Amino acid sequence: MKLIPSFSVDHTRIIPGIYESRIDTLGDEIVTTFDIRMKTPNAEPAIAPAAMHTIEHIIATYLRNDPEWKDKLIYWGPMGCLTGCYIIVKGRPAAEDMYPVMLEAFRHLAEYEGEVPGAQPVNCGNYLMHDLPMAKWEAARYVEYLTNADKDLIFTYPKTEKLKLDNDQEFFDS
Repeated sequence: MKLIPSFSVDHTRIIPGIYESRIDTLGDEIVTTFDIRMKTPNAEPAIAPAAMHTIEHIIATYLRNDPEWKDKLIYWGPMGCLTGCYIIVKGRPAAEDMYPVMLEAFRHLAEYEGEVPGAQPVNCGNYLMHDLPMAKWEAARYVEYLTNADKDLIFTYPKTEKLKLDNDQEFFDS
């Protein structure tokens, strides 16, 4: 099988940031997927599943209620590797355009008080698996990182000359 593009990015060089992952056309519409990378892959502990579940619930709720983004949002959810999330939006905003909304969404989570939205048996398939304190900690850490990060490094995947894929194909990263 052909390796999918997100597995073709050199994960030994990714740092936390906001990256354009792919652009797709659905009929006449363009949708853009962004990699909201919160952890350095394979170099620091991944986000605990219960914290990630809470991150998903609170930020999805925030984005779907945000006046500017609620009609642009197609999907918000965790990466299987638990090092970040994907957001899929209508149109073709640049990664830099996603910075303010991601910063505000994670600030919202870092300061969140109350019950996790949708964390009831009628709303969620695993309603007991939440960890609000840890989700808030991860969010605060990411906000601090984004605020202080070198903006020249956090919006474009690191470049590499050539990757050897597991099916012996070569992938040239542009």
